[in-house]
Amino acid sequence: MILLNIYGVSFERVGKIHGFSYDGDLPMKEKVVAESEFGIEIGEVVKEFKEQNEFDKEIIRRASEEDIKSHGINKKDAKTALAISKGKAIEHDLPMRMLRARYTLDRGKLILFFSADGRVDFRALVKELAMTFKTRIELRQVGIRDAAKIVGGMGLCGMQTCCSRFERDFKSITLKYAKAQQLMINPAKISGACGRLLCCLAYENDTYLETLKDIPDVGEKIKFENKNYTVSEINIFHKMVKARNVEGKIMILSFNDILKAQKEEK
Repeated sequence: MILLNIYGVSFERVGKIHGFSYDGDLPMKEKVVAESEFGIEIGEVVKEFKEQNEFDKEIIRRASEEDIKSHGINKKDAKTALAISKGKAIEHDLPMRMLRARYTLDRGKLILFFSADGRVDFRALVKELAMTFKTRIELRQVGIRDAAKIVGGMGLCGMQTCCSRFERDFKSITLKYAKAQQLMINPAKISGACGRLLCCLAYENDTYLETLKDIPDVGEKIKFENKNYTVSEINIFHKMVKARNVEGKIMILSFNDILKAQKEEK
């Protein structure tokens, strides 16, 4: 059995990483020709997999100078194609926002990414675009988060949005993340430019969950010095718990006090 090297290739600057096998060694950032979901394109090696997983697709070749030159021309022409496509969409009075255009390496296909609130009947537009650019046209509708990634922008932190700067895959973010970090559930404060919950809520979530491990939640019962209390408040930053007994007495306990009491009870 021949063991091939497995490399992660990205076809966009901060795009998803796709695994490909290759019979040879490739350095990071090497330009290669491989088949993406859209066709033959130039990608960049961004990762080497240590595990020998099976991948159906192989890297076709290292990108030659001619490949790279063609790729550069395609990127330039794609910008022109995008501008023309925006105008055509307006002429057809379609409720869609053209975001980005992308040619395959052989220019056998032009992919146009757009966003819209609902489904759009773009059949007439596709026919006209195919006649204009003399190639196959694929219109790909993307969601609001992907649209924000393509457009880019500034985040609440004052830096470029994570999705357009380094975040390759979107994680599922829920209000549980914000609650665990004891953030105010204010949509304006915890939502990104896309209108969805901030991706950065996930970055420290594991640390918060580890800190709260075995700490009772608000409303749960605890026993301390042979008396029963109900947790009324948790302060994860000071690692303190406020609890109240049936007589109304309030106790302020540290996380260590809680964990020690639980251990002694066992």
